[in-house]
Amino acid sequence: MISLHRPLSQLLGACRRRKRRVEVSLETATGFHCRTFCSTSSETEPLEIHKKKVLLWFSHRPQEEKQFGGHFSPETMDVDPLILERRAEERAGPLSSPLQTVSSPSVTVEQLFEPTDAWSDGRGLNVLLYGAVGTGKSTLVRKVVGDWCIGKTLNQFKLLVPFSCEDLGSQSKVASLRDLVSRKYLHLRQHPLLSGTGTQAKDVLFVFNGMEKMNLDFRIGASELCSDPNEPLPADVLMVNLLRKYLLPEASILVTTRQSALDSIPQKYVSRYAQISGFTDPERQRAYFSSRLLQGSAARSPGSHCLVELLYLNLQRESQLGAACFLPSYCWLTCATLHLLHFTDTEAPVRTLTGLYTSFLRLNFGGEVLGTGAGTNVPIQERNASLMLYVVRTVGKLAFDGVTNRRTAFSEKELEQWIGGETKTNEELRQLAMFRTDVLDFFLAPVVESDVYLAEEAVGKGKRRYVFAVPAMQEYLAALYVVLGENKSALEKLTSQVSAAIGQASEDVNKVFDVISIFIPRRVFAVFNILKLFPKLYEKISSHNKGSIAKTMASELFRTEDSYNEDVLDQVEQSLLGVHGPRPKQRSEDQPFELYPIFMGGLLHYGNRVLLQQLGCSIQSNTVAQITQALRKYLVREINKPQPPEELMDLLVLLYEFQNPRVTAEVLASIRAIKLPNIRMTPLKCFVLSSVLACTPASYHLEEMDLSSCLLDLNMLEMLRPAFRHTHRLKLCDNPLLESGACALLEALPENQSLTHLSLMHTGLGDRAALELAQRLQQHAALLELNVAYNNIGDNAALALVDACREHPSIHTVHLYLNPLSDVGKQSLYVRGVPKSQGGRRVKVLASVTEGTDISEDWHPILSVIRKNASSWDRQRVKEQLKVFLRDLDWGRQQQQNFWKRLHFRRVEKGVRKTLQQLEKEAPPP
Repeated sequence: MISLHRPLSQLLGACRRRKRRVEVSLETATGFHCRTFCSTSSETEPLEIHKKKVLLWFSHRPQEEKQFGGHFSPETMDVDPLILERRAEERAGPLSSPLQTVSSPSVTVEQLFEPTDAWSDGRGLNVLLYGAVGTGKSTLVRKVVGDWCIGKTLNQFKLLVPFSCEDLGSQSKVASLRDLVSRKYLHLRQHPLLSGTGTQAKDVLFVFNGMEKMNLDFRIGASELCSDPNEPLPADVLMVNLLRKYLLPEASILVTTRQSALDSIPQKYVSRYAQISGFTDPERQRAYFSSRLLQGSAARSPGSHCLVELLYLNLQRESQLGAACFLPSYCWLTCATLHLLHFTDTEAPVRTLTGLYTSFLRLNFGGEVLGTGAGTNVPIQERNASLMLYVVRTVGKLAFDGVTNRRTAFSEKELEQWIGGETKTNEELRQLAMFRTDVLDFFLAPVVESDVYLAEEAVGKGKRRYVFAVPAMQEYLAALYVVLGENKSALEKLTSQVSAAIGQASEDVNKVFDVISIFIPRRVFAVFNILKLFPKLYEKISSHNKGSIAKTMASELFRTEDSYNEDVLDQVEQSLLGVHGPRPKQRSEDQPFELYPIFMGGLLHYGNRVLLQQLGCSIQSNTVAQITQALRKYLVREINKPQPPEELMDLLVLLYEFQNPRVTAEVLASIRAIKLPNIRMTPLKCFVLSSVLACTPASYHLEEMDLSSCLLDLNMLEMLRPAFRHTHRLKLCDNPLLESGACALLEALPENQSLTHLSLMHTGLGDRAALELAQRLQQHAALLELNVAYNNIGDNAALALVDACREHPSIHTVHLYLNPLSDVGKQSLYVRGVPKSQGGRRVKVLASVTEGTDISEDWHPILSVIRKNASSWDRQRVKEQLKVFLRDLDWGRQQQQNFWKRLHFRRVEKGVRKTLQQLEKEAPPP
């Protein structure tokens, strides 16, 4: 309200100010900016909104990134790849070799937009940034856009407008440039920087990512000239006019593309060429690995820094992995694999190795198609053929041949044979040329000479050889090739074609047959019945083929030749970190491919099939059902045979990757014991074991679970907690559990009321853990035998433990030998174990080879345990304990008057001395 009591001059001024505010608000609402008193803040406000929204959009990370944990930001997750400026005549040359020393200095995107002499007449710059699949083009664009939004780079541009060429190429409606911008960025609707008046467009940078997904035609007859940003045209024509500098000539443009599409833009329309060369030196790779593996939950792990150092050492050796990590995509795969192997968390979503590789391919090839040029006679259904399916039918076929013949290296002639060997038409030749230029090097790389084994194989053939960038990729693609049904026999292919042809018209034909069969002679009608048999014949042959796939999975998993290899997860780790220590003198000629059947099982999981469907690779549900039914039979048959620990671990991994609780429960029903001694357990392996056993019913129990010498720690025990519910005998010997691990174990064990034997020999238990164990023994009513030998339990704790065992309703034996017990303590333990009354229970206490003045009836098992484990135990401590045994035997022999008993003491003493001499003989040199 305007007060009437104010002076006239103030009233007039207030009216003028109010009128001005009304005019400004009307202009803002209608979008017209014709009056001179519009403040600059009204123009900059949409730009600030644009920066905030674009930063939010480009900060979104794929679902696969969430596995690394921690805070996600370009500052912590992205490492700039090497960018080299190229002359026009260099643009068609080969990409940099992965291990080639680059002498040219790396340039930044900001430096690429510095003015040049040839483009100094007021026109904006057109920068063409190219690189192979996986070099990090999209990641670089995301980082550049994010840095511009927060003012870190390209500050000479007031407005940056990013576009996806895949998005633009899918638009069917025509639109003007301003409408095209406002469709995606509504806040930029009718912004003056895009009006085309004056030189305002000099402050604008357009970013077009993935130009190879658009068909740009610079011929005048194909793309009409246009200088009006308000004129509706197809998106590709607008992009052509922007690059021609006919539309908004002052604006600058950044285009990213693959090498096969470099010639899509004529040279005269390009200011600068720049090649994104990935990570060509180990230092960039190390920076990337550190940013991924040394943050979040992984940073708190004591082994994470050691992991990065081992990885860096392998890269410095110019290994095959170093050549693969030339592509940032493979750096991502390496980090994700190590994160899965070492930092698996029970609270995180379930992740599998198969799912990791499937997600990796979806990140790199999701939505990619083998497009064809305009005007071709290719059928419409083949114009957008899945690029991933093409990879499977070519590179996957090569991988399958290698797995079948146990080979990892391939000659150039073999590549030509398997990849494009049956190419005939011009369109197929064009697709093959594009595939070899852009995609083939993503999967295959030349053998690195420093890789001794592969180099020897390559040199032995006398020709240049190629291998898969990472070994597991060969097995994954071979498995995908088989599961997709590409490995069909000639009979099945013929029957499939005939069945499909008949099946298309089967419904109509059947109705006709039912009517005319009354009038047609039986001999003629028999021909039609034979034709109608083809679908059933195909189904039978197809079912047989699915059964052979299942048989292949089982036979490959349990090959006798691979029985004593490391388990499959250790093999994956060694392919990344290398083998440290002495190398084997001889290498088996028969290359193991134990991931191959595991990947086949993992690909049948519904989650992976959904991802593959997005890649254009469909695995039918009936195929999964047929393979699953046959696989169950073969696995049950094989598992009934004795299996080494490594093979048993591989089976558990297969069941985990399969992610089928029903099949897992049926297979485990045939397993009575899980013995994994000397398997180097990791968080992932512990999670695999717990997850697999969680599929069984509550009534299921193993006779024995042996996890001796598995390097278990406190965190792993927590992960194994669900697995401890399903066993009668639990062996955790020779693991560094210590006091904290033992307490955690004791908290988990009450969930298993069927535990009868518990062995914690050589686990670092002390008095506190022994006393805790003594207090909790009553919670295990079924326990019969307790082994806590070779620990750090003293006299008082040992006595308390024996007293608790004597009060227990069922415990009959306690192992306490090789503990620091005094002579008096051992004598007291023996007395405590003897019942005080005639009806009392006797608890056998094994503290030495003697029991008072008599020989222990278990002296031979005690010595056998010592002989078996002496090589891995502390030799000096074991020798001291054996000498204590000799003193006990000498004292006991002197107390005996009976000649035969004294002779028995001599015999036992001889066995102890023999064990002691064996230890001294096998002692390593100082």
